Amino acid sequence: MPDKITKEQRSKNMSAIRSVSKIESEFSRALWNKGVRFRRNVRKLFGNPDISIQKYKVVIFIDSCFWHKCPIHFTRPKSNQEFWDAKITRNVKRDHEVTTFYKNNGWHIKRIWEHEVRKNFDNSVEETFKFIQHAKDAEKRPGSRTAAQSE
Repeated sequence: MPDKITKEQRSKNMSAIRSVSKIESEFSRALWNKGVRFRRNVRKLFGNPDISIQKYKVVIFIDSCFWHKCPIHFTRPKSNQEFWDAKITRNVKRDHEVTTFYKNNGWHIKRIWEHEVRKNFDNSVEETFKFIQHAKDAEKRPGSRTAAQSE
């Protein structure tokens, strides 16, 4: 199916998409206000996690429903389907690679769907806060380098 807008208009629309969403900003601000200190989008870490605390080996990813193919909310684009299928499939594969990497290297990794944050913001923040506290406690204990996974 041909695109209904010109290539120039499509390019302008796509360039307006930011790497950090509003929901990610609000979520990280809420964690910061709870006293959690972290770095955002650290490029030197594999997979460029949305939130990371290297001292306690914690990484958090807030996955958007479209870009990461949410099983509940993903809607396949109607135009240029071959491109989008390949793009989204690669994103999902990369998510698995990143998760495996952190689990295998003893990091505490949490993935949160965007719709979960939108549906119950306060609960998502509280669960993430508890996850971080648990990871801190685990890293402070000598000899306990176990990876935690939460999805």
